[in-house]
Amino acid sequence: MAGLILLPSALPAGEATPASALPVRGIHFSAPGKRDLPATLEFIRTALATNGVNTLIIEFNYRYDFQSRPEFADPSALDRADAQQLLAACRASGIELIPMINCLGHQSWAARNDRLLQLHPEFDETPGKYPENQDIYCRSYCPRHPEVHGVLFDLMDELVRDCEAKAFHVGMDEVFLLADPDCPRCAGQAPAELFAEEVGRLRDHLAGRGCRLWVWGDRFLDGRATGLGRWEASENDTQAAIDRVPKDIVICDWHYDAAPETAAHFARKGFDVVSCPWRKPAVALEQLALMRALRQDDDPEVARRARGMVQTTWCGLEAFRRAYADLAGGAPIQQNSAYESANCFRELFRAMPPRTAD
Repeated sequence: MAGLILLPSALPAGEATPASALPVRGIHFSAPGKRDLPATLEFIRTALATNGVNTLIIEFNYRYDFQSRPEFADPSALDRADAQQLLAACRASGIELIPMINCLGHQSWAARNDRLLQLHPEFDETPGKYPENQDIYCRSYCPRHPEVHGVLFDLMDELVRDCEAKAFHVGMDEVFLLADPDCPRCAGQAPAELFAEEVGRLRDHLAGRGCRLWVWGDRFLDGRATGLGRWEASENDTQAAIDRVPKDIVICDWHYDAAPETAAHFARKGFDVVSCPWRKPAVALEQLALMRALRQDDDPEVARRARGMVQTTWCGLEAFRRAYADLAGGAPIQQNSAYESANCFRELFRAMPPRTAD
């Protein structure tokens, strides 16, 4: 790992505000389609701004018209001019735009590999195994393949440039395929070591671009010791990575069915942390209460690391926008991610009004 590079906070200011006024009041979406961009820009300027959102994570992955790597060009996806429009709408609304590419895991969905492994099957951690992705959740790329980071870094750098980003989310949740016994580079290696090595490599590259790394927190938690299980925490021995990664990364601590006190765990380990609900308002409000209590911790350094909330959606920005508009118009909540996450967002942000009202 390269020497430590000190970074700007890449987090909205807010240390002078009371504990109830959270520095990070965020939401995460998949990137909108090109035809949905005008509606997205209006949604940012109106609904997100009105609710006091100040952090917008856009998960591009490989759905972008990349020019740095011609094989990833996609004229049907957003391009640099579109990213600049997103950035302008965010800046006009006081919102920090954070681009995202899923790294390490989530390189497939169902039977279909995502574009990284479609275009570069040599990067697969388990090549030739699990035909049509049967019996696995999602594929991973091999973190020790000698050429994978050359490709990834070009794509990341393009999004950093186009979004003028000061922070970048690298995903890395739910990584189950790691240290595969048939991988010639990873076989026999400790999963925690491989995971920490990849976090550090990505962090160092982004730091060299003046960008702070954000990452999901589940692989840093012990699923057995905490009882959280293999999804919201690790049962494949990556949890020890928490003591091997730089402390200047931001942990996105997601839990959807209950509100364990894991944000406090991360803050006491020395990390800035945000809590991330999905579609259950009661869980979101409990997480909010825990976050506000943590911001009043007796240890001022621990209190400072409790940064706020990021609503996840898992439905696409346009579906969320439509559901949000329907709910605002009095429509009943439908049992799907768009309506449930939009309802959770409304309840959560109603409980933490903009700072001027806190």
